Parts: sequence; structure tokens; C-alpha cells
Amino acid sequence: MESKTVTVPAIGCDNCVRTITNEVSEISGVKTVTASVDSKHVTVEWTEPATWAAIEARLTEIEYPPAGN
Repeated sequence: MESKTVTVPAIGCDNCVRTITNEVSEISGVKTVTASVDSKHVTVEWTEPATWAAIEARLTEIEYPPAGN
């Protein structure tokens, strides 16, 4: 299993956290998604067929791109 934590500056409320969790969880292979309003961090754990590129693309698509992109 792979895991990555990124900063997502656009997280501003609990609804943001729910949106991120629900959308990223739909990707086949994603095991857990944890997001925090306070730290603005998103942690994702996944296995194949999910890839970080697919996860990052979904975050960007739903307007919560990781910082530095």
C-alpha cells in the first residue's frame, strides 16, 4: 500500500473535507482518505489500480489541487 500527505490550501470547511473524502474514495484502489480543515492536509492510502497521478487529477478536477501544482 502506498500513502501520501499533501497540503491543500483550498480546504476551508467541513463540507470541503466531505467533498474531498467522497470524491477521492470513488477511485478504485483508494483505501482511506483523511482531510483536515485545521492543518489543510489530505492523506490518501491506496493500492493498484489507483495511482498518485489519478488521485492528484481528481483533487485538481474538484478544485482542491495540492499545493505546489
